Amino acid sequence: MDLKTYWLSLPVSERPGFATRCGTSLSHLKNVAYGKLCGEALAIAIDRESGGVVRCESLRPDVDFPYLRSNPQAA
Repeated sequence: MDLKTYWLSLPVSERPGFATRCGTSLSHLKNVAYGKLCGEALAIAIDRESGGVVRCESLRPDVDFPYLRSNPQAA
């Protein structure tokens, strides 16, 4: 699922907590949901906090996350 779809599926009351758990602001996370590029660390946090529903690969396709997932020693 893409971040925008996930974001819109969250109840409005849960969005600030999700942003905080991701280590960012509500406004920045909304910007990312609507297409702004995010850093690798935020992409990983979104993946983690969404329970893997939003994959970091979808947020940063330029980063070789599949390599890291297949080689735990590389991380």
